[in-house]
Amino acid sequence: MPPFTVLHVCMGNICRSPMAERLLTLAVRRRVARLPAGPSPSLADELLHSHSAGTGGWHAGEEMNPPAARQVRARGGDPDGFAARKLRSEHIDAADLVLTATADQQEYVVALRPDAAGHTFVLGEFGRLLAGVDVGALPLAEPGPDAVFARGVALVQAVDAARKATGPLPGDDLDDPWGRGDQCFSRVADEICETVEPLAAILLP
Repeated sequence: MPPFTVLHVCMGNICRSPMAERLLTLAVRRRVARLPAGPSPSLADELLHSHSAGTGGWHAGEEMNPPAARQVRARGGDPDGFAARKLRSEHIDAADLVLTATADQQEYVVALRPDAAGHTFVLGEFGRLLAGVDVGALPLAEPGPDAVFARGVALVQAVDAARKATGPLPGDDLDDPWGRGDQCFSRVADEICETVEPLAAILLP
């Protein structure tokens, strides 16, 4: 049921997955802001819920890593109010799309919830396959929760069909930028945007 829910997963939930969570939210809000009807400020949250968790709980309750927060702010997003948490089965159960930072984390999610395999992808893998989807075959694009949900679910099914029996490629993984400085964080944030911005554009063309 709406909103279309995207769960981002990395290891500690303080760097990669929080950036992905907030940058996808930003991308959707920017699409909503372009609507001609003067949408309510809450419409973006009604259309899509972007959240995150980590495979480990070492940082539970902590805020976003400062270099990650700087990257979100630099791109116009908001890192405030974030608190890291450990991935739980119910997070996966409630997600329509799960995007992991690495193939190892994808395997972790699927081991925890095998029935999530069809909608769990490495983030770079999803972005790579997204470019080949026939968006004309998706349900009609409308700026409403039901329409975005239907379009999102159909999109995930199309991307899953596109990967067939192949798995993610080594280049699909996001490097772990923890402790590696702003330049590495900037590169990883750019790679995240290469997936989440086209995703938002397809959901709300």
